[in-house]
Amino acid sequence: MQKIQKFPQVDGDLGWLESTPDFTAPLGQRVKGAQEFDVAVIGAGFTGLSFALRFAELEPSARIAVVDALRVGEGTSGRNAGFLIDLPHNLDGGKTDVSYARSLYKLNVFAIERLRAFKDRFAIPLWDDAGKYMSAHEESNEPGLASFSNMLSEAGFEYETLSGRDLEKRLGTSYYRSAVYTPGNVLVNPAALVRGLTKALPKNVTLFENSPVLGVEYGTRHQLRFLGGTISAPTVAQATNSFSEEFGKVSRRLAPVFTYASLTPRLTDEQIKRHFNGVQSWGTTSAHPAGSTVRFTVDRRIFVRNTLDFLPELMSTRTDLDTAWIQHRKSFEARFPFLKEMAFEYTWGGMLAMTMNHEPVFADAGGGVYVMGGCNGVGVVKGTYLGYYMADHIKNLQSDNLTFIQRHSSPSWVPPDPLRTVGARMRLTRESAAAGGDI
Repeated sequence: MQKIQKFPQVDGDLGWLESTPDFTAPLGQRVKGAQEFDVAVIGAGFTGLSFALRFAELEPSARIAVVDALRVGEGTSGRNAGFLIDLPHNLDGGKTDVSYARSLYKLNVFAIERLRAFKDRFAIPLWDDAGKYMSAHEESNEPGLASFSNMLSEAGFEYETLSGRDLEKRLGTSYYRSAVYTPGNVLVNPAALVRGLTKALPKNVTLFENSPVLGVEYGTRHQLRFLGGTISAPTVAQATNSFSEEFGKVSRRLAPVFTYASLTPRLTDEQIKRHFNGVQSWGTTSAHPAGSTVRFTVDRRIFVRNTLDFLPELMSTRTDLDTAWIQHRKSFEARFPFLKEMAFEYTWGGMLAMTMNHEPVFADAGGGVYVMGGCNGVGVVKGTYLGYYMADHIKNLQSDNLTFIQRHSSPSWVPPDPLRTVGARMRLTRESAAAGGDI
């Protein structure tokens, strides 16, 4: 029996979830009693739901269980920054060769359009075709913008460079020196999106929430053990991202990096009129990988995400959240000094599942066990296509997209603790210092 030692928890006040229209509604049941399925999916985030949806399309008679330790939208999928990025991103390995960029773009657009179809069909709210900025405050970080725009030019992608007053008019703040704008990105409330995807699950898929897996016994029929129940299935798909190594099929491939976010209440009509008159909703990542991600949302809130830490125990503390909140206030007030009296309504933490070479986990572990994870900070889109194409892999449906994933899914070895923790924290401290005012 592979016993699970670490479990997901709610880290702080989950702003995206609590600002969704239906956040109190239960979507699934708890696992109770002995149950049998053809396929068991562990993790009801973007990856697990994408896998279940695609597998159900390919095999509509299969009995599929999707289980999550938390409520749908409480995990990593509902805590991220809400960017559906179509282009190669600076957290996604920095590969800039044209062939790679175009193939990755094709995959990303496929995932975005699949999510868009579900959004349209099920009226999932808070979807915004706003594009994306990559911005720099520090002159020392502007070379990151130049490198990004050079890749875009070489690959033939559309973009726009802005600076000074032109950029200020777009964002409603004069904080940034320059930016590169790309139009194909989508901004979402990720909790609303992932919860909305559950509406697409057909009748042969059963969703279980608040059901952490306590242990797994691998065999001809794998058995998942829960408090007061079991699920057995010959096929198990693990979509557990930073918790993947707990299940014993992946070892020393993942580096869980914690980051934190804060979200304001809705701005008033007076605040919009005075400070954001004519400003459309927007989102910006940083020209430096350790810099702040900031959004002015379609429902008139301001979102700030920054502060990186390596927490091998896979959970944060109230002290960690308080430290992050202090940095969020500094970052927020530097960008929006005219709103310094505005409090945050929510502050929370969540994990980025990173790999050393920025390639994801996409593994056939043998015996009917499959593992997907290591999305490297771009999990909405990457999780969607990893889940989709893992179902295709199981059903032997080869394609150019699946071939690309298979060629670029060999995450490199991560040293054991304490070397892993010491090395990761040294790297994060160095990167944060280099980011300067872009945090």
